[in-house]
Amino acid sequence: QLQACGGGLVQAGGSLRLSCAASGRTFSNYVMAWFRRAPGKEREFVAAISRSGGNTYYADSVKGRFTISRDNAKNTVFLRMNSLKPEDTAVYYCAADLLTFGSERPNDFGSWGQGTLVTVSS
Repeated sequence: QLQACGGGLVQAGGSLRLSCAASGRTFSNYVMAWFRRAPGKEREFVAAISRSGGNTYYADSVKGRFTISRDNAKNTVFLRMNSLKPEDTAVYYCAADLLTFGSERPNDFGSWGQGTLVTVSS
């Protein structure tokens, strides 16, 4: 089970940190990722992190502004979002899977959190 939180309303240029806590699994076995779905759009990849946390990669749209990290001792993955833009407005979802690190496809991830809404005002 994945439980995401940390969303909210923020002005453009502001920051938020999302958290996603995992339970009922060996957290360090899972590749973790964040996806988002903006109004009227399909779910899109945001960032992913390897099992150890040593490797990360990002969508071009967030590179340099967002940072994904994880704390395996606390079974939690984070998404630090800086310099937020109105186009970052979306429901953000954390996802987990045992797959090989490197996928950006939502269908490759078998476990999903419930989503947390991020709204960036201009």
